[in-house]
Amino acid sequence: MGKLQSKFRRRSDLYRAKEGAEPVPVPQVVQYEPAHSGAINCVTCLNSDLCVSGGIDQAVMVYDWRAGKPCRSFHGHHKEITKLTCFTGSTWIFSASRDKTVLMWDFAGGSDPVQTFCGHELVINGVAVSPDGTKLCTGSRDNSMCLWDIETGKCLQKNTISRNLVTHVCWVPGGTSIVQTSEDKTIRVWDSRSWQVMNTFPAKQYIQTHCDISPNCNHLLSSSNGFQGQGCEATLWDLRQPGCKVVEYRGHLQTTACCVFLPPSIGSPALVASASFDSSIKIWDQNTAACLCTVSLDGSGPLVSLAPCDSSSLLCASFNTGLHQLNLSRGSAPILKEIARF
Repeated sequence: MGKLQSKFRRRSDLYRAKEGAEPVPVPQVVQYEPAHSGAINCVTCLNSDLCVSGGIDQAVMVYDWRAGKPCRSFHGHHKEITKLTCFTGSTWIFSASRDKTVLMWDFAGGSDPVQTFCGHELVINGVAVSPDGTKLCTGSRDNSMCLWDIETGKCLQKNTISRNLVTHVCWVPGGTSIVQTSEDKTIRVWDSRSWQVMNTFPAKQYIQTHCDISPNCNHLLSSSNGFQGQGCEATLWDLRQPGCKVVEYRGHLQTTACCVFLPPSIGSPALVASASFDSSIKIWDQNTAACLCTVSLDGSGPLVSLAPCDSSSLLCASFNTGLHQLNLSRGSAPILKEIARF
């Protein structure tokens, strides 16, 4: 599809009306040039204006989501991209792949990878950068967690734990701890200095698919797979009391693939967001676990990744319909609206 070939997916002059009711305008959703040619597996933010995404087309795409236009693409993997992370305040991008490698790119640099991290035996599903930008952590379905020197690409530490099929990795901001989720339903907290497990959270009933750390580093979110409403929840944990479960967010009907803390906003309660294979995104009150609003993205297929851009903007990656930009109006009754696709 050419750039802006389809300017509007829905036009504001179309109306739906029930008999005897006032016509209601259909919200317009702007359709920009697609970022990828197929399903998208992950999206994250490089800065306040640019996002980075990866999918089955093996490309790493940098997109100006505010302007609705692609900026750069990077090609180097020979299998689909599974996870992405960026180093805050820099132009560094790290892409993990089913080809068992992580590649480092510089948005401000050339088209070739700056560094290659090779050593896992199976698909890499977790990648995180240390707060000082010197180390990289990766986790794989080969049951191992690896620590790398970013400058040299050398593997500094490797620890393999039976059945620890890693699904996601987070480095605690400003600290030395790393949190990872696993297909064995367990959440592990690692010490990056000793490269040993410091704490293990009580195993959940279902596979843990994703994790996120709160901005104040006090809480952890994890999400669960499931089906027909069984499992499918997100869970809030207290990192200061390992294993202490605070609340659960229940309401999705299929696997909850991603859960994230939303940036705080003055006058608004703390919020979290979740995305599910049931094609819906839910916004929750972090502390009460009340579902404040839900958006269903018809035809999108599984929703697999979320990237908060600011306190009112949220990006979501889908299997069938690309990347979705959503606007969150905060208040006594938050409203989440899809406003663009690309």
